[in-house]
Amino acid sequence: MKLFSLKFIKRLILFAGILALIIFLADWRIKTQSSEYIYNNTDSIPENKCGLLLGTIKTLKSGEENLYFTYRIDATMKLYEAGKIEYLVISGDNSKEDYNEPQDMMDELVRRGFPADKLYLDFAGFRTYDSMIRMKEIFGQTSFTIISQKFHVERAVFIARHFELDAIGYNAKDVESYGGFKTKLREKFARVKVFIDFLFRKKPKFLGDPVIIP
Repeated sequence: MKLFSLKFIKRLILFAGILALIIFLADWRIKTQSSEYIYNNTDSIPENKCGLLLGTIKTLKSGEENLYFTYRIDATMKLYEAGKIEYLVISGDNSKEDYNEPQDMMDELVRRGFPADKLYLDFAGFRTYDSMIRMKEIFGQTSFTIISQKFHVERAVFIARHFELDAIGYNAKDVESYGGFKTKLREKFARVKVFIDFLFRKKPKFLGDPVIIP
């Protein structure tokens, strides 16, 4: 019984070590291969006709403000006001009747002065992977600026460039809190999933009819 327990522990340690190595390598590759395409300020970032805002919920389950939402809106307005984007696709989840990330973001942007006729909603952006493919296949964009927090932008730019899209990223202010820690921990596993999706040539859950952006 002792020997069996020792074997089990050794295998468990080996498995944990392999998993940790896979997570490290996925994280390292995404960071290093996306870094030159990501910007922190509006002075240095190149202009693009179209931006891509990645969706998130407006308020947390507790009813508190979701700072990821607020900071992404702030970043989008900075880009628009600096003349770095003209049009914007907002890609997010609308899988439930009472859950609509793109619409909530659009409402807030319009309230802050972003022209409604230059906003396009992608209600089938259930995953970042889907949003990148749909940007090309549905919205006809091969060159665009991705807006989200840095950890998210890195993965999005990496995915886009894997599909030969000329994407760059703009970092919204990050969230420093326990909630932020949990989000970043999930991000580590999401980065491993990217390579699994590449391996199996995953397709978006939905495509649909093309949308013309002038």
